[in-house]
Amino acid sequence: MAEGIREEAVTAWIASQVDKATAPMAFELITGGHSNLTYRCTDAEGRTFVLRRPPLGHVLESAHDMSREHKIIHGLQGSRVPVPKTLGLCQDPEVNQADFYLMGFVDGLVLNDSVIGQQVADADREALSRHVIQILCDLHAVDVDAVGLGDLGRKEAYLARQLNRWTKQWDASKTHEIPAMEASQKLLAERMPEQVGASIVHGDFRLGNMICAEGQVLAVLDWELCTLGDPLADVGYLLNNWVSPGEIEEPGEGDQSPTAVGGYLSREALCQIYQDQTGRDLSAINYYRAFQHWRLAAIGQGVYKRYLMGAMGESHEVDLEKQKAGVARRAEAALALLEA
Repeated sequence: MAEGIREEAVTAWIASQVDKATAPMAFELITGGHSNLTYRCTDAEGRTFVLRRPPLGHVLESAHDMSREHKIIHGLQGSRVPVPKTLGLCQDPEVNQADFYLMGFVDGLVLNDSVIGQQVADADREALSRHVIQILCDLHAVDVDAVGLGDLGRKEAYLARQLNRWTKQWDASKTHEIPAMEASQKLLAERMPEQVGASIVHGDFRLGNMICAEGQVLAVLDWELCTLGDPLADVGYLLNNWVSPGEIEEPGEGDQSPTAVGGYLSREALCQIYQDQTGRDLSAINYYRAFQHWRLAAIGQGVYKRYLMGAMGESHEVDLEKQKAGVARRAEAALALLEA
């Protein structure tokens, strides 16, 4: 039995939503942790679906809003942005205690690290690179009002709001001094570029959140951080995760850098394609890259403090020194980009 699933009730709900779905159903947790949980659901005839629900235990509803995530994916159906097909949203607590939604299963590779990155054929890596950046161009061109997503968030002052939010997070979770963190924060506030236009911002746009096959992206996943704001924030985030060979001393499982194996387009090539497709000026892209490193450092420090204080379970299962060092590395990477 899969933890977090009331199998009998959820099976009955799926059968009521999906034509020809048949009991019994098997549920398997695909991804878990402190993010939204993803399950593979297989019916008696071998048909496969995917279910998403909030993490187990006490969580902030605003941080794990299933109806919002479902609305985003549903709104993008039929757009040039590939997403799984939505099959239904359940908001009845009698079914599974928490809201959840169902979508179609998409078969392919999720490129979480360079070990999996090596499974992409050499001949497909450039094509995949081009498709990834094209999808980002297409996402940033979506007419949010036309697809019913105009109320996802405020469009203006994205960077100012983000800096304020994560500065508060850093101040609340700081356990030791990181000079690069403070210096980066000051420079980010002083050098903030003017936002030109607004679009959907995915918030975690990288190969690890895509299903790929034969040089194509079949589906973009994990929309829980999606909002409206400055599109260049997505570009900066993608570039930080688009690592060239040699940038990582020992690429391997857990490095989250599938491109480190080589054969993918360079960051410069991605930027050129994005500029040509969108007409947006990327001359300040290092600012956005620095901002994303700094933001992840603030997030990482929050996680580190919660583990340190024992608020996230067994801290002995986590290498706290590695987590602490990772925060510092992010802060230093941000400062290096700002000072370049």
